[in-house]
Amino acid sequence: MRMNKLSALVTEMRNENSMTIDNMSTSEILSVINKEDLKVALAVQQVLPDIEMAVERIYQALKNGGRLFYVGAGTSGRLGILDAVECPPTYSTPPELVQAVMAGGAKAIEKAVEGAEDSEELGANDLAERELTELDIVVGIAASGRTPYVAGALKYAQKIGAATVSLTSNKQAVISQFADVKIEVETGPEVITGSTRMKAATAHKLILNMLTTTTMIKIGKVYENLMVDVKVSNQKLRERAINIVSTITGASYEKAKGTLTQSNNEVKPAIVMIKANTTLDEAKRAIQQANGFVRKAIDIAEAKGGV
Repeated sequence: MRMNKLSALVTEMRNENSMTIDNMSTSEILSVINKEDLKVALAVQQVLPDIEMAVERIYQALKNGGRLFYVGAGTSGRLGILDAVECPPTYSTPPELVQAVMAGGAKAIEKAVEGAEDSEELGANDLAERELTELDIVVGIAASGRTPYVAGALKYAQKIGAATVSLTSNKQAVISQFADVKIEVETGPEVITGSTRMKAATAHKLILNMLTTTTMIKIGKVYENLMVDVKVSNQKLRERAINIVSTITGASYEKAKGTLTQSNNEVKPAIVMIKANTTLDEAKRAIQQANGFVRKAIDIAEAKGGV
């Protein structure tokens, strides 16, 4: 039986550990919140197999030319936006590769748009406007697991053949019936009843981090544990890029800086140029032949003998 009655949801139940929170000292309140937060990572651990299945679906979609869409309302929508907007600067992905679709649009980021989350049709229409195709994948996010906007988006995605994932904090969630992969991470009753911006949202943020980070590693955006596709858009990121090149190649700061300038601030070519003692053009060709993986690109460039 799908959980559709709000009061029956775990996320809407009262937390026995915070029944007298209004009569506690500041220290006691913080202690209660902290103890509840400690449960979040353990709850995420319980659904790692489901997260793994979602990552594999996302990886396949991106590998085959598709895009990743996060769909949500309120806090869930904002979490999707947070994760999506960090992908281009961290991994130099095009903005359209990972997109967030929020009930009520951009104006809902700062202020709730009344009624937007209650429309299945609006969820479907917003994805249609993004020209969703069967190559894409949609992750519907809803702590309650019953948000109509998210359900409508997932239904539409399934209708046109796109892969679907549900992310919720209640078992047997309504939106899960429209998902190929369901991630139902039970974080239990909130410290403040129904305030799912707390434990539920924290769990969802951890999971979204996992989805994109793991996928980016799998498509060659990371070498060792370094972000070798970082987009150099400011001085801080240029310093990080120089340090990455220097760390991986063992080159001096000055050599790493000079090579990065030659490579137009692209970290991967700079690494291959130094490691394989090759030109920028050869480095780029090797990276292309290696499908973006730096380790393999270095081997390819070295096999050609360098300059």
